[in-house]
Amino acid sequence: MGKPASSEYAIEVNDVTMIFNMASEQLNNLKEYFIKLMKHELFFTEFRALKNISFKVKPGEVVGLVGTNGSGKSTMLKIIAGVLEASEGECIVRGNIAPLIELGAGFDLELTARENIYLNGALLGYTEEFIDAHFQEIVEFAELPDFVDMPMKNFSSGMVARIAFAIATITEPDILIVDETLSVGDVFFQEKCEKRIQHFIDDGHVTVLFVSHAMDQVERICQRAVWIEK
Repeated sequence: MGKPASSEYAIEVNDVTMIFNMASEQLNNLKEYFIKLMKHELFFTEFRALKNISFKVKPGEVVGLVGTNGSGKSTMLKIIAGVLEASEGECIVRGNIAPLIELGAGFDLELTARENIYLNGALLGYTEEFIDAHFQEIVEFAELPDFVDMPMKNFSSGMVARIAFAIATITEPDILIVDETLSVGDVFFQEKCEKRIQHFIDDGHVTVLFVSHAMDQVERICQRAVWIEK
């Protein structure tokens, strides 16, 4: 990702295309994959997830990404978050990002919630001292004080999402990326998460990219929307 002199935009997506290479036949296991690969019997077909996508987001804007299933909304967010690199085009991001994408993906479920708070926090760039200072706040927001020393393999997906959301939003980021986060867990916690996001928005300094299949959420939270065609 480049950083041109202009800083009028927090996010610039310029003619981005994303192509995935997919095996042209279904393989049953990893061994079969490597055997065919070594024998040059493995062929790939191209799957174009995004084609020539361009849009810009100003600092402090709240923008929804909408489109039909399979249109590439989540792929676009991952490119902006730096999880994926575009096959073509460029994506310029100015500021630190809190990506609420695939909540809990950075957790080791064999470890306790306490250990994972420090692990996930480190992945997000937080120091151990910072986590020490905010540990109780994270646990209380997630509403899981009685489970902090339990291995997370025993947690429901909603419990995992609670802790992941609490860690990712413990500080105010420059850019907040939200992908279906609010569809996880009970309705009361969804409302709690939405209030925290709304607090960032009301502050006026946070740029928000928001993906949701619930159009009422998009209309309620976002100032405008970008339609991504399949």
